[in-house]
Amino acid sequence: MDNTYTCIRTYQPKPGIGAIELARPAVLNALSLTTMIELVSAFEAFDADDTIRCIVIHGNDRAFAAGADITEMADATMMTMLQRDQFARWERIRQTKTPTIAAVSGFALGGGCELAMLCDMIVASETAQFGQPEINIGVMPGAGGTQRLTRAVGKAVAMEMVLTGRTISARQALAAGLVNRVAPQEAWLAEAFALAGDVAAKAPVAARLAKESVLKSFSTTLEAGLEFERKNFYMLFATEDQKEGMDAFVNKRTPEWKGR
Repeated sequence: MDNTYTCIRTYQPKPGIGAIELARPAVLNALSLTTMIELVSAFEAFDADDTIRCIVIHGNDRAFAAGADITEMADATMMTMLQRDQFARWERIRQTKTPTIAAVSGFALGGGCELAMLCDMIVASETAQFGQPEINIGVMPGAGGTQRLTRAVGKAVAMEMVLTGRTISARQALAAGLVNRVAPQEAWLAEAFALAGDVAAKAPVAARLAKESVLKSFSTTLEAGLEFERKNFYMLFATEDQKEGMDAFVNKRTPEWKGR
C-alpha cells in the first residue's frame, strides 16, 4: 500500500483486513477535498488487493469525522460546486466491492455520518454521536444523508435529525438500526477489527456477491432483486470456493478459501 498520504493512514492490523485511519485530529478529521481524494485512492487500492477481504475505516477516540471542511465551501458558488463535482468521489467509494466497516468513536456529523453510512456496517463506541447538522449552516445533506439515513432509521427519526440538526447517541443509533453494535469506549476499534475478521474468514467471492445482492435491494423491486440474487447464487457454483466449502462441510473440516 502507498503510505504517502497526508490526511489518512493505511495499514493492515490483521491478515485479510485493510484499515484506513482518518488522520486530521486538529480539525476533528474534517473531510477536505484532499482527504476525499486520498480516501478514494485507499479504498480502491485495498479493493484491488486480493489479500484484503474486509476494509475498516476509523478516526480517533474524539471523532470519526465532524463533517466536511467548511472552509473550502464557505465562498463557493453554485457553479463552482457543480464544477468541483465532489460527490463523484463518494460514488467511487460506494462502488467498493470488498465489505466495509466504519468504526466510529465520538463525532460522526454531516459528511462524517454520511461516510459511515456509506460503509456496509457500523461499529460504534459508547461515546459516538451521529447527526446531520447541515441545516445549522444554511444547507442540507448532500452526500446521501437524506437518503441513506432515512433508509436506515425511517422517516420520523431522519426527518427530525435533518430538519433540527439534532444528534443521536450510539445507543439511540443502535435502537434505530443505524449501527450494528455498540462497544465500550476502550474497545470500539478492537470490536470493529473482530467483526472484520469474521467477514474476512468467509469465502471472499461469496462475500462480495452477497454484499452486492443486499445493496441491490435498496434500488430495485422485490421481483428484480430476487432475480439478481438468484443469478449471483448460481454464479458461485462456478467457483473453486463453492466446491471447497461444501466438501469441507460434508467432511467436517475447516475450508481453505482461495478466493476464486
